[in-house]
Amino acid sequence: MSEPTTDAPPIVLIHGLWMTARSWDRWAQYYRAKGYEVVVPTYPGFEIEVEALREKPEIIAAASVPETLDHLSDVVESLDRPPIIMGHSFGGTFTQLLVNRGLGAAAVTIDSAPPEGVRVNPPSQIKSLFPILANPANRHRAVGFTKEQFHYAFANTCSREESDAAYDHLHIPAPGSWVWAYGLIANWKPGHQETWVDYDLDERAPLLFIMGGKDHLMPPSVIRSNAKKYRNSEALTETYEFPDRSHFTGVEPGWEQVADYALEWATSHARTPTS
Repeated sequence: MSEPTTDAPPIVLIHGLWMTARSWDRWAQYYRAKGYEVVVPTYPGFEIEVEALREKPEIIAAASVPETLDHLSDVVESLDRPPIIMGHSFGGTFTQLLVNRGLGAAAVTIDSAPPEGVRVNPPSQIKSLFPILANPANRHRAVGFTKEQFHYAFANTCSREESDAAYDHLHIPAPGSWVWAYGLIANWKPGHQETWVDYDLDERAPLLFIMGGKDHLMPPSVIRSNAKKYRNSEALTETYEFPDRSHFTGVEPGWEQVADYALEWATSHARTPTS
């Protein structure tokens, strides 16, 4: 890969649920070593370490999508040029919402959770989310996975030992309200909800969907259905599948291949600030 030019866009990495900015540590270091400016924001209140968040789940339970989106927008808009935005899982939802606001030079979603309007729910996704959706009281709590559940939902292509080590280092509870509201209810409530995007928008950044072929939580059928929603937009939308990777594709061994593909695509298609 060629070295970045002095006017190369910065890179913003957005984490998803059950994770914090710590999940991007390797990517951030990898891209910085290539000469890129890298910004790794987190959700408001999540700035403390993983271990501290586990001790204060009320911070997680109280998080809101509009507040988080506004915070991420502020981060992106504070940069001196439009960045490449990359988001994993629910961070992919935020990436699409940011692009919908006209932000970013290019965008890459990795195993993205879908915005409103994607109604594909494969069996493995239902099984992955069942621990959160099984109890309606979880709508008002911060809810995590057990190690066994995490291995199935996130890291099924890893050994149980590797998955457990990642769980200990990275996993936090997630706002149960988000899983219920945006994973279950949003598609059936009248009117636009907080994760709605204008799929037909023509003036937006190029958008790439990366998926893992063995992803249980956000299987390829979900990602392809999400990408297909943009079919009427004149803006570039593409997909790419890594067939043997899980939802943990950005962390499990071989993550460099994903990081390289994402960066090469984004730098090749990034809009210039004047376009």
